[in-house]
Amino acid sequence: MMRQNRLPAIDLLRGLVIVLMALDHTRDFFAVTPFDPLDLQQGSPGWFWTRWITHLCAPIFVTLAGMSAFLRAQQRDKKDMTRYLLSRGALLVLLECTWVSFSWQFGFNVFILQVIWAIGMAMMALGLLIWLPHWAIALVAAALILPHNLLDGMHAKGSHVLFMAWHQGGFYPLTDQLGIVFAYPLMPWIGLMAAGYALGPVMLWEAGRRQRFLFAAAAILFVSFVILRSGNYYGDPDFWSAQGKGWLYDFMSFVKVHKYPPSLLYLCITLSIGLGTLALMDKYVKKPLPLMMLFGKTPMFFYLVHIALIHALGWIYMQLRYGQIVDFRKPELTPEYEASLLVCYLAWLFALAVMWGLTKLWLARRPQAASTSGKA
Repeated sequence: MMRQNRLPAIDLLRGLVIVLMALDHTRDFFAVTPFDPLDLQQGSPGWFWTRWITHLCAPIFVTLAGMSAFLRAQQRDKKDMTRYLLSRGALLVLLECTWVSFSWQFGFNVFILQVIWAIGMAMMALGLLIWLPHWAIALVAAALILPHNLLDGMHAKGSHVLFMAWHQGGFYPLTDQLGIVFAYPLMPWIGLMAAGYALGPVMLWEAGRRQRFLFAAAAILFVSFVILRSGNYYGDPDFWSAQGKGWLYDFMSFVKVHKYPPSLLYLCITLSIGLGTLALMDKYVKKPLPLMMLFGKTPMFFYLVHIALIHALGWIYMQLRYGQIVDFRKPELTPEYEASLLVCYLAWLFALAVMWGLTKLWLARRPQAASTSGKA
């Protein structure tokens, strides 16, 4: 239904962030460190940038989801679009609470509410917002994104569960054996989905005009980030400072922005890179890259499969190498274990190769599955 409005650059950029996302999840299971990789005192540039580059994934993915929703809406009436967004969003939340949470733990100690939950809830909110005028949707996006760091001072232990889900994040115990981790509080992510939808008409413009707008938007976001960050004026709860270890560490401190929840400056720097990359892909990539396009067109299949796959591969690797499962909350309890960037990157490439094969196999079987279900 929406093929005529599909922009190849969107699929291409989505495929790129999926590949980067897999790197972060591979690190979680193959090369977890006993320190935060972004810690400038204990870490190294290698660990820092391996983690930091994956900051691009969620903001770009959510923004592209909003854009794609607008493009889909061009082929549907509002009632049909609302039904789609509400049902699709509810399905995503259900999958996050069941299969995805299980894939992270191979059990059910906590419900881990991350990007799929945020996208699902944001889609349901967007299903109601689309009835507003387009300018009002943009205004709602700005109202949710720009001032949300003003609530940082209200974060506290023992906050109400609704405030944790909306802005603070964190762990909320349900019972002695079960809890919820609000990794992606909803306020800024709903705003970002609405912002992506508000940007949707740009994707229908003539190519040159569209690209100029995206470059200009990327530049504005980047300059805004530099100005606000330079004096620690507003937009991030964590201030940057000179590290006394050379310009590289000072630069890492400057770009080390807060993700949980995503600060305004986090969104500025990641989206400036994302929109600029989208413009570059739209302008210069004439022959789609097969790997990126494959994953970019099948994001849900990739996400639902890759966490359990990488988790299982990591379990096998640790058993073979160390004879036991490394406790990734306390890897130092396994004296022989040492986090390795080489292992991380080799495992990432292997996981991508496996996902390539599985995705191709799944796509090859889809027509047969559709035919079978049609006969039933």
